[in-house]
Amino acid sequence: MVHQTYTADVLVVGGGTGATAAAIQAARRGAKTILVSEFPWLGGMLTSAGVSVPDGNELESFQTGLWGAFLQELRQRQPGGLDNSWVSFFSYDPRIGAEIFADWVQELPNLHWISGQVPLEVFRQGDSITGVRFADFAVTAKIILDGTELGDLLALADIPYRWGWELQSEWGEPSAPVAFNSLTQTYPVQAPTYVVIMQDFGEAMSTTGYAYAPEILAAPNYNPSQFTGAWDGYGAETFLNYGRLPGGLFMMNWPICGNDYGEGVGRLIESDVSRGEFIQESRWHSHNFAHFIQKQLGRRYGLAEKVFPHASTAFALHPYYRESRRLVGLTTVREQDILPIAKGRVASIFNDAIAVGNYANDHHYPGVQFSLQPKSIRWGGRWTGTPFTIPYSSLIPATTDGFLVCEKNISVSHIANGATRLQPVVMGIGQAAGMAAAICVELNCQPRDLPIRKLQTALLEDNRSKALIIPLFNLPANRSDWRHWQLYYLDNPQAYPVSGDCPDSTFDKALIQESNCFKGIFYRLEQQEYRFTVTAPATYQGQSWQLVTLRSHIDEQLRAYPHEQLVTLWGRYNHSGNWLLVEHLNGG
Repeated sequence: MVHQTYTADVLVVGGGTGATAAAIQAARRGAKTILVSEFPWLGGMLTSAGVSVPDGNELESFQTGLWGAFLQELRQRQPGGLDNSWVSFFSYDPRIGAEIFADWVQELPNLHWISGQVPLEVFRQGDSITGVRFADFAVTAKIILDGTELGDLLALADIPYRWGWELQSEWGEPSAPVAFNSLTQTYPVQAPTYVVIMQDFGEAMSTTGYAYAPEILAAPNYNPSQFTGAWDGYGAETFLNYGRLPGGLFMMNWPICGNDYGEGVGRLIESDVSRGEFIQESRWHSHNFAHFIQKQLGRRYGLAEKVFPHASTAFALHPYYRESRRLVGLTTVREQDILPIAKGRVASIFNDAIAVGNYANDHHYPGVQFSLQPKSIRWGGRWTGTPFTIPYSSLIPATTDGFLVCEKNISVSHIANGATRLQPVVMGIGQAAGMAAAICVELNCQPRDLPIRKLQTALLEDNRSKALIIPLFNLPANRSDWRHWQLYYLDNPQAYPVSGDCPDSTFDKALIQESNCFKGIFYRLEQQEYRFTVTAPATYQGQSWQLVTLRSHIDEQLRAYPHEQLVTLWGRYNHSGNWLLVEHLNGG
């Protein structure tokens, strides 16, 4: 029974990465905004799902918008910094991420956040969405955004969506199957993972000879053969350091004989009961993976304590969903749209681009190797993904008004979803959706009628967190001509360079405060692969490290630096990855 009805300019349903960004951006723009989340933490994949080692948009020039602001806050708040794991350049305690989002919401008087609620019904007037009912209240709004983890509003509102694979005949995607098969039937979408955080309790032993970590008992359905060989080829330490967090914590989100879980994944959208069954099974699966790890590696390792805000504090608040119901929108992002231009390092850009991603196309099907067209390049001494853009029209339903999506539920093919689902690009999608919703309120127009240049300009000029639209490797947002070049390529997409480099290559070469000075010998092993043997300081003398960078001018210097030369550089050492993240090189 509805006891109260709230009214707002913008309603955002869900507390995921995109939903959180959308609500914050809409409110910062001035819209009266209500955000309704299921869980007590905001941030979704970045926090409540426990994936606090995000992938993608790691290069300095791509650290813009709310994503860049989030990284800046993490650097200030996370003791010991973000160089902890080898799977990401940013690993942090999820509690700190949740704290950042909560603080950002609290500072906005026109943003009302209600937690612990899920949508039950969507109100319509003709072809327009007008409100959403929850357990004991309802909200009506001018623009409503679906930021749920699984696109629940799409189903409640009967808005057309996709779930499952598309064949090659649909859009000509090179990696799509020619016919439906056992893989497409077994895994209609990518497998989720129920993240569990483990802890290194140290080597301290009691007088009884038992290790300090409490024993992890097996959960139902334990089958050790599912996990056998999980870290073969890596070794136990490297396996643990994959998702190492500060404070002796380890994020367990391991794809090889690990805790990805996709048994009957279609149950997620069948009913509340079947969804609950799947979630319980996936949690048991992760619990059993932790049990297996402790059995194999010893009682030094156990379940972490007091990480998440509920009884089983080592387990995330919900699974990490890699794929959602996907909107049937005005434009659908296909595999071709995220693949590199011929002889280039970037994908083609959409005229209505509003967000950028650059991660590889990564799909998860337990026990199955699924090959995709490559979209990776070597840059900065390491592999990174081909940059691509997200079109605004992929956020808009084909026939429904008053509504936008802002999560993994954009209009995207199953194949391309493997690249568009990553945390930073979803955060950019959310920021753009929130900005669009607020401007629609200002102009009293529908999302499909919003002038795209007004939205793009607003994102580029936002006074708190300006966001890039055109990906350029060598154009960080602190450059004075950043806006000029962004607008230039929006106006002249045919001039967009296949190299992804802006022709004017002046750089802000400011030294990062946390950097340390090292001296040693530079080795060029091959193109974009560099080693460094330390001669000073004495603490690291003789050690050999990989050299990597996220800064474009350092990438240029490394590509030109002579083999076997003495070099002085400044950077941050990552023990887990055995790399030095170079911030400054020989005065360059």
